[in-house]
Amino acid sequence: MTPAELRAFCLGFNAAVEEFPFTPETSVFKVLGKVFALSALDADPLKVNLKCEPELAVRLREEHEAIVPGWHMNKRHWNTVTVGALPDALVRELVEDSYDLVVAGLPRAERLRLDRP
Repeated sequence: MTPAELRAFCLGFNAAVEEFPFTPETSVFKVLGKVFALSALDADPLKVNLKCEPELAVRLREEHEAIVPGWHMNKRHWNTVTVGALPDALVRELVEDSYDLVVAGLPRAERLRLDRP
């Protein structure tokens, strides 16, 4: 997955936006003001921080060297994923899971507007 493909995938979700609150190099992808992915898209190797269920986060770290505790994030709820070291399908699944977790924490009315009750 290329940086452009990662950006496009993140922005393909309902109400997803890209912001740069930290540095111009760090893309922060949000849904209704809540972060679901962070990445320095020009970094080599390409990495992305993604939210994850705590139990799944631990299991993924055990199964994949390319998944480690979230850099500069709450290590219990966030993983840092090295994109090129994993199959694209798994990266897409992890990004979508992160988006879904964030949406699940939104008020019901906002979830319904996103078609994700």
